[in-house]
Amino acid sequence: MRKKELKLVVTFHTTADAMAMEKACRGKEVPGRLIPVPRSISAGCGLAWCAPLTERDALLEVMEEQGISQEGLHECMV
Repeated sequence: MRKKELKLVVTFHTTADAMAMEKACRGKEVPGRLIPVPRSISAGCGLAWCAPLTERDALLEVMEEQGISQEGLHECMV
């Protein structure tokens, strides 16, 4: 079992946006992974992108470049 750490969690309105985020981040080598939305967060889509807090600017840049809309940005223990 992974040790829980404070992470940046990006939630999405649609699964398509979550999948687009994974593809865009892999292409730009931005660290992170798709996870189920943590119970402490309510989101329209059941998937979220989880990344280190230090990657906030890189994630926002990727989303802007690719036209990916986020539902929310959260800092939580994952």
